[in-house]
Amino acid sequence: MNSKNISTADVMADMRYLRLLARNFPTISSVTTEIINLEAILHLPKPTEHFMADLHGENEAFQHVLRNASGNIKRKVGELFGNTLREQEKKDLCTLIYYPEQKLELVKAADRHLADYYQTTLNQLVTVCRNVSSKYTRSKVRKSLPEEFAYIIEELLHESFEDHNKQAYFNVIIDTIISTGRADDFIVALCRLIQRLAVDRLHILGDIFDRGPGAHLIMDTLCRYHNLDIQWGNHDVLWMGAAAGNPCCVAGLLRLSLRYANTQTLEEGYGINMVPLATFAMETYADDDCQAFRPKVDPSASLAEKTLRLIAQMHKAITIIQFKLEGQLYERHPEWDMADRRLLHLVDLERGVITLDGHDYELLDRRFPTLDPADPYALSADEAELMDRLVRSFRLSDRLARHVGCLLARGSMYNICNANLLFHASVPLDADGRFREVRSLPGGPAAGKELLERVEELVRTSFDPAAPAAEHSAAVDYFWYLWCGPDSPLFDKSRMATFERYFLADPATHAETKGWYYKLRDDAAVCDYILDAFGVHGPHRHIINGHVPVRVGKGENPIKAGGRLMVIDGGFAKAYHDTTGIAGYTLVYHSRGFQLVQHEPFTSTAEAIREGTDIKSTTQIVEMTGKRAMVADTDIGRELREQITDLRSLLVAYRRGLIKESR
Repeated sequence: MNSKNISTADVMADMRYLRLLARNFPTISSVTTEIINLEAILHLPKPTEHFMADLHGENEAFQHVLRNASGNIKRKVGELFGNTLREQEKKDLCTLIYYPEQKLELVKAADRHLADYYQTTLNQLVTVCRNVSSKYTRSKVRKSLPEEFAYIIEELLHESFEDHNKQAYFNVIIDTIISTGRADDFIVALCRLIQRLAVDRLHILGDIFDRGPGAHLIMDTLCRYHNLDIQWGNHDVLWMGAAAGNPCCVAGLLRLSLRYANTQTLEEGYGINMVPLATFAMETYADDDCQAFRPKVDPSASLAEKTLRLIAQMHKAITIIQFKLEGQLYERHPEWDMADRRLLHLVDLERGVITLDGHDYELLDRRFPTLDPADPYALSADEAELMDRLVRSFRLSDRLARHVGCLLARGSMYNICNANLLFHASVPLDADGRFREVRSLPGGPAAGKELLERVEELVRTSFDPAAPAAEHSAAVDYFWYLWCGPDSPLFDKSRMATFERYFLADPATHAETKGWYYKLRDDAAVCDYILDAFGVHGPHRHIINGHVPVRVGKGENPIKAGGRLMVIDGGFAKAYHDTTGIAGYTLVYHSRGFQLVQHEPFTSTAEAIREGTDIKSTTQIVEMTGKRAMVADTDIGRELREQITDLRSLLVAYRRGLIKESR
């Protein structure tokens, strides 16, 4: 809106707000300068967004994909240096950008001409840095600069190589950096800046935890990340529930960790003391081989038989405790309609069978030393003491508390960003494709957008010390329903057949029927219905999910409903590689459109540094727009236009004497 079109009456209606705005822009000059700045930003290319899902503790692969910007940095190095560098030189430069400290150590151990190396490398890094910073204003780049070298980097980025009058000036800066012994620090600073500018915003669509050993390290990175949002996944809320003090969540995540022989996150990451569980398991299951509870381990892992047996004993011990605790929850919450998952009272210890739907099934494991047939869901005295200690250990973990604080501050059940609706798993639907009314919620039923918002409110209530006791208790309990409840938007299956998978041989008893969302999400009309209900508009709007691994090896397509929905769970976790046939996806949304980057398995960080190996990634064009998207086309652009309108109103107020300038 032009200032000439703003009436005095319009300005008078907003005088209270405009007086507050005038505190930040006290003069006509400051107002016009900001309008010019914001108008210019609107005409910059849209910054790059990266979407990742289901990281499942695979920290090394996650870090590499983040550092190489899903192959974008490698592509830029190839474009910038084309035939001027050999392939090995380009590979070495990329490795330096990804892992600057480690690569420099190797270079210094092998290169006798360090001054020449520094001179060449600094010039190359400045070239790359200029390229990745070209989408941003100088102001935004300035805010990203490391404080120690901010002035020098800014000078190098904005001086032309071709300006002969400045060439000597440029060369002296580089020479002085080297001669003062700051080349290593400066190179590290430039590499980190390139990584930061290559990805403007990161979206994590849930399931950071479980399976792999490094969820705590991923969370450390995310908590420091410059521009991030997280949509909670079912594995994330399991850990959040444990941090909130839900004993069933504690038992559940311990069971999962032991199932995959992964206690590194628990012990090294969060300081959870596993000795009490180990002691209890060795005493209680001393004469039990716990064969059905042998952990799923990577074939390359070299675990001793004694260790595997101990893990199996701990695994069985916490699994039986979980079945008891969840049975108590289902009895306490009949509104969850999960009484069919109370199975321990159906076990006949004498015959070694369980009776389900009138049929007897032989148990693969018949040893239940802590099960009281008269009260099968009661914890023994030793089990109760053990759980008290474990729950206390989770509640007192400072690092876990910090990470959950990050999940609360930067996370949500869903997010809408630039006409993309992001959530981890589903919005429960009925067979007709309409939203399913979920009746398990404390406070009454809800569906669709309201359901996700109510669930988020419950999650936050569980960490609110001022919440009424009854509301707080119900919210903490509800974490378990979110993990495995049939109408949970983070699960949405008929059941979680955990007992059956451990104890019954018949695969028919293991079945878990997916909800209607998963069956209907390839229907364009259903996707449009969901997008409309969430208020997502525009010619290029999408639903983006994770949660269910895409079986690429079996021909499954991650792009559904004519491009309206994208499933980006490609299986980062090693446990899923055989299922998906790949090792993860990154969805990249830049100014030209969407690209889905498919990653092959990552070997190791050490090999990447030593050999310069990179993740082999294949890019699939998902959707390209007819014209290049600008900041004006984004959510930020809409906010900037609103700011410009307000500033133009303030400008009118100054010029018509309704507000006086402060000089």
